Amino acid sequence: MLSGLSVRNVVLIEALDLSFAHGLSALTGETGAGKSILLDALGMAAGARSDRGLVRAGTDKASTTASFTLPDRHPVWAFLRDHDLDGDASEDLRLRRVVSADGRSRAYVNDQPVGVKVLSQIGSILLEVHGQHDGRGLLDPATHLGMLDDFGDYDAELSAVKEAYRDRRETQAALDALIARREKAGEDREFLEAAIAELDRLDPRAGEDETLADQRRFLQGAEGALTELTAAQDTLGEGGEFEDRLTRALTGIERVRAKFGEGESRAAQALQSAGESLERALLETNEAREAVGHAAEAFDIEPGQLEQVEERLFSLRAAARKYGVGIEALVGKRADFAEELDSIETVEADIAATKARRDKAKSRYDGAAAKLSEARAKAAGQLDAAVATELPPLKMDRARFVTELSKAPESANGQDQIRFTVSTNPGTPLGPLDKIASGGEMARFALAIKVALAAKTQSVMVFDEVDQGVGGAVATAVGRRLARLSETSQVFVVTHSPQVAAAADHQFRIEKTSTGETTNTHVHAVAETEREEEIARMLAGDTVTDAARAAARQLMTG
Repeated sequence: MLSGLSVRNVVLIEALDLSFAHGLSALTGETGAGKSILLDALGMAAGARSDRGLVRAGTDKASTTASFTLPDRHPVWAFLRDHDLDGDASEDLRLRRVVSADGRSRAYVNDQPVGVKVLSQIGSILLEVHGQHDGRGLLDPATHLGMLDDFGDYDAELSAVKEAYRDRRETQAALDALIARREKAGEDREFLEAAIAELDRLDPRAGEDETLADQRRFLQGAEGALTELTAAQDTLGEGGEFEDRLTRALTGIERVRAKFGEGESRAAQALQSAGESLERALLETNEAREAVGHAAEAFDIEPGQLEQVEERLFSLRAAARKYGVGIEALVGKRADFAEELDSIETVEADIAATKARRDKAKSRYDGAAAKLSEARAKAAGQLDAAVATELPPLKMDRARFVTELSKAPESANGQDQIRFTVSTNPGTPLGPLDKIASGGEMARFALAIKVALAAKTQSVMVFDEVDQGVGGAVATAVGRRLARLSETSQVFVVTHSPQVAAAADHQFRIEKTSTGETTNTHVHAVAETEREEEIARMLAGDTVTDAARAAARQLMTG
């Protein structure tokens, strides 16, 4: 429900803060007091078209804030989520609009800046205005289909159409993809065959890139290592010169030992140690030469081996870049290409099978849509009859209401276009509400339709001048219907009729005062204890009589 409205500097309203409750609220006051300004302020907050003409003279901007207290299952919360806007059902939803004197406009939802279009969409979910100032709701044919569907009892048919439509779209999308694939199959086939042939020639193996990288690093350093090893061999005397010198030294030591090495003397022990050392040196020199030789053999690579390794490694890397994968994935890529090539070979069969599924889905959709159209036609007749019973008490017994069904492009909602049409006088053709009916008639038509629909709407409804041109029993009928409607929705009515005001749960009196050159519009909540007097004033004018009070009391007690 609309829980509050704050207005600043809108035309004749300087400052206004109102709180509202459930049920039917009547907005009353003399002609020209500013009731339409209050509606303009509410529409401004809800995203209606607004311009600098709303800014109070002498001020730089006008602003309005509308607060709504809503259940957590209200559809507006889903809209906020879809548009990345914050909202918490435990708190009021606040719509704020600021219009500057230069015509610029800013909009906010819960203090978050939004575009005016988004604000208007949110306002359309929350608020319906029916009457002379109507800019949405029943005057928008796009809403009529949903209203009829709310009225009709054919949820199963609606669900069947939505499911069939989704199935048809999915199968058509799959068919379109296959046809597109067939159209470029020649180019794809040529590419895939060439890629498979290239990978077959390359024959990549798992882990090969790491092995080749290691070999490349080894081969790049092998030449320098072989040079060092060759130098070591030269130092060790590959021709035996080093061993000859060691042998001659050992022979000399042995001759000395033969002459002086007997006994336990210090000289004898030193000679023995020297001889043993030379023997070990001679032995280890031979072993060292042999080991260095083996090491040199390990680095003795064939000419061109590095080039071969690099060529293989670079080929693998080039293929990986070409096909957008790592070298390790080249093995699996070949299998992927083969699978794609197989799918191209079977595309014609796939197209035929998918066409069959598409045709079956289309047939199922057409059948479901036809059943839905039948259900809607039946519901349209029932709605027309229900509205027809509401029109005579509203002094529109010569008017007609007809729900027109016509063919529409296929959609998830079926193949129907719905439009509410009216005729206000016998012999006049049916046409749209805003083209055929006056402001008061539009509001009464809207009331009759809403009562007949017993709408599942969660919007706040405003009826502007619904009692225009009527009085007495007709005004009483209007008031009763508004009261019935307010049992399930919050309803506001702008009225001059005491009969309508008496049917309300709450009443607000709108007054205009002037002080010098300043004019202000004020809104006062009429206390329950004061309502009898206020309605009596509406009946009698400036001089309220006891008879007027008694009549007011009678109206309020029904």
